[in-house]
Amino acid sequence: MKLWELTAVLCLIWALTLLYGEMLAFRLPSLSTCRWPHHSHSQSLDYVKVAVLTDPQLTDRTSLPLPPKSLALELVQFYSDLYMRRAFLSSVLPFDPDVILFLGDYFDGGPYLSDHEWKESLSRLKHIFSLSGQERHSTIPVYRIPGNHDIGYEFLHSRRPQAIRRYEKEFGSRNYQFTVGKVEFIAIDSQAIDGNPQGYLASSTRAFVKNVSLDVQAYPRVLLTHIPLYRQDGTDCGPNRKSEIINQRINVHSPDIQEIVYQNYVTKESSNYLLDSIQPVLVLSGHDHDQCDVVHKSKYGPVKEHTLGTISWQQGNVYPSFMLLSASNFVPSNTASSEEAVLTQLCFLPVQLHIYIWYLSLFVLTLLALLLWPTGGVSFWHHFSDLMAFGKQLISSITSRPKEKDEDLNCEYEMMWDAEGSMQLVKKISNVAVTSKSETSSVERGTAVMRPTAIKNISQELEVSVNADADAFDPMAKTLSRASKSWTKLVIQRLVRTFRMVTIIAAVNVPIYMLLLFKDWID
Repeated sequence: MKLWELTAVLCLIWALTLLYGEMLAFRLPSLSTCRWPHHSHSQSLDYVKVAVLTDPQLTDRTSLPLPPKSLALELVQFYSDLYMRRAFLSSVLPFDPDVILFLGDYFDGGPYLSDHEWKESLSRLKHIFSLSGQERHSTIPVYRIPGNHDIGYEFLHSRRPQAIRRYEKEFGSRNYQFTVGKVEFIAIDSQAIDGNPQGYLASSTRAFVKNVSLDVQAYPRVLLTHIPLYRQDGTDCGPNRKSEIINQRINVHSPDIQEIVYQNYVTKESSNYLLDSIQPVLVLSGHDHDQCDVVHKSKYGPVKEHTLGTISWQQGNVYPSFMLLSASNFVPSNTASSEEAVLTQLCFLPVQLHIYIWYLSLFVLTLLALLLWPTGGVSFWHHFSDLMAFGKQLISSITSRPKEKDEDLNCEYEMMWDAEGSMQLVKKISNVAVTSKSETSSVERGTAVMRPTAIKNISQELEVSVNADADAFDPMAKTLSRASKSWTKLVIQRLVRTFRMVTIIAAVNVPIYMLLLFKDWID
């Protein structure tokens, strides 16, 4: 294989790698790795398809210790947004959901952003999860609940009331209910449920829950809360959990008026209140950024909760995910069949970090291959033939070695000189174990006998060799210097050759990368 052939092969490998990493990897969930849960159901029942996502948490100036509007921050924002847009367009929408549901935390520093910054982040959010450019998906209803990174906790509600006002202006009420098929979804503002009972936000949330509890429950209910319900420390989260389990933590600024600054889970009292009042068959939550499946005990029976992981690859979870939920379009006949009213399936997205690691590894392998590849190329068939021939010789030498030893046991070799002065080794069969006295004029070494004429010629050759070595001692230094310059020249030639080949590979694949990069970004 010549160098240009190696370059062509590397160009092809890079093109295939980019096609997979920038496009095909995001289509795998819809092609093979995930499916709607009701499709694997034994009975052919009618379901409404709901796609559930959470915690995009758009990167902004509060996310990283980088200057606002700096190139580094802009690059981080671009690649984070691009990943989620690809995930939404290529992984979620191909499933043709009937409803899309978000579980909060759309922004990272939502309450701390100015109105101008918040509008910029809102524009990014709408672009990432845009349905306007998708004709068959443009009419899909979208439901949202608030997260702590959108409106904050009780501590911020009184200090930054504009965070709640602009959220409700854009997304609507924080507490509401809606029906999908024959399943009722109850959305609550879990950031306020543990706040001061005399405060407006906490009291309005609890009043909403109370009104729901008084309604006649015609359909199975699903509780939607951004903050997960209470669980004991160290509770196992199931096999889908990739990070360490997070235990309960509540920071309170003023214990007297119960101003919560941060909490990992809803308190035990509020969790029991929600379970007993709403009586859900399923609880969906976010906030944790990683998957967690737990079962809660209520006075109406066990209730399963799915805490969904983030859809972003820059929020501490290298295994982003989303959920496919099948809501029944029929009324369950009894309590046992109510479990079939809501079916769920967790779907994982491509691991962006692994894709970038593969890009880096392939770049290093490309450089090494171009640097070390022989100038004359490599013939793989020739090396294979040499290997086969060497194997045959090795087998032949092993099988014939005992015979040669037997033949050489009683043989001796004598050096004979012909008329032209050439030496010949003549093998003779030895019949006598010791030499006679008449051969004292000869010199013996092993079984090779040198006659006086041979000794004379060898002495002359040794003298000529010694003189030649003495004359060649001085030019040896020049030879070493010449070899050093030749090695430096070879290294420079290899570097120039590698740079030229890398330029060719980049000229072919950079346009492919840019095309794939902006194909999903531009509407």
